[in-house]
Amino acid sequence: MATFRFQRIPSASSGVAFAARAAAILLALAVAGLILAATGADPLDLGWQVISASFSSSFGLEDLALLVTPLILTGLSVAVAQQIGAWNIGAEGQFYAGAFGAAVVGLFVPGPPAFILPAMFAAGLLGGALWILIPTLARAYANVNELITTLLLNFVAILLVFYVSTSVWRDRTANSATPRMSAEIPEFWGSVHWGLPIAVLVAVAVGLCLAFSRWGYEVRLVGSNPSAAKYAGIPVRRHLIAVMLLSGAIAGLAGMLEVAGTVHRLQGGISNNYGYLGIMVAVLARSSAIGVIFSAALMAFILNSGIILQTQGLTTSAVLAITGLILFLTAIGDELAHYRITRDKA
Repeated sequence: MATFRFQRIPSASSGVAFAARAAAILLALAVAGLILAATGADPLDLGWQVISASFSSSFGLEDLALLVTPLILTGLSVAVAQQIGAWNIGAEGQFYAGAFGAAVVGLFVPGPPAFILPAMFAAGLLGGALWILIPTLARAYANVNELITTLLLNFVAILLVFYVSTSVWRDRTANSATPRMSAEIPEFWGSVHWGLPIAVLVAVAVGLCLAFSRWGYEVRLVGSNPSAAKYAGIPVRRHLIAVMLLSGAIAGLAGMLEVAGTVHRLQGGISNNYGYLGIMVAVLARSSAIGVIFSAALMAFILNSGIILQTQGLTTSAVLAITGLILFLTAIGDELAHYRITRDKA
């Protein structure tokens, strides 16, 4: 008698993965619609309001683009670390560190924008890399779990930025933020600045490097089998340090772009949890640097939809529940795409 069972395969085809994700999102929306209908709301009308506000005007598209930019980079930060088998839970803190470094240059270094912007760019990268340096060295030389160290440093960075932006660097007219930066990233479409194409190019460059360079091959080998990589003569510790510093620098770049391109000043809460959301972006992208671009776009749409739903009278709790449901079922769909029903003959 033949029996059937689920069998997991190493990778799923792009078509199957896309179908599984689409089915999961549709299921999540259907469940959310039933819940909203039970409360007396009109789910179809709310859905139309979300789509119309997001895609029928340049204002809605600009909001999506501004959300996508930091999500690409924080998601890429987490995804890069995963390539070598590390979990960078500190992208939030590195985002703040990058924003802090960029603000130091933007507020206190004199000079023309042609000089200040590259200096802010470098300071953002350096700030993010320095913020992950201690967890990196602790993991590389003492095998300390980077999950804890990167996570705890988030709170230090958040409180540091909150302190300087509301105290020593506070703009007397703004109270909770610093003065406006002396240099700003130019805009190329409405309020959307050149940080968006920079983020996309960084993701593509990192993806190509990981996929086609010798260094990328060695990083992936270390991530999949450190013992085999060490036996093959690959410098495991050196690659671990390089990848984690790169991960922190990318998150720091996200902070710099937010300061110099979107907010134009340093303030508490500048991240809007982009670092934590980057973890979900990386998971949805299955640690693919190129896939991060598309999962960041999905996450940006979900976040923007939540904002729109709140303007339509839904509570924050309801919006968070719907958002969580979509992400939860999407993650399940991604995982189920790797399973096939096989038949065993008796």
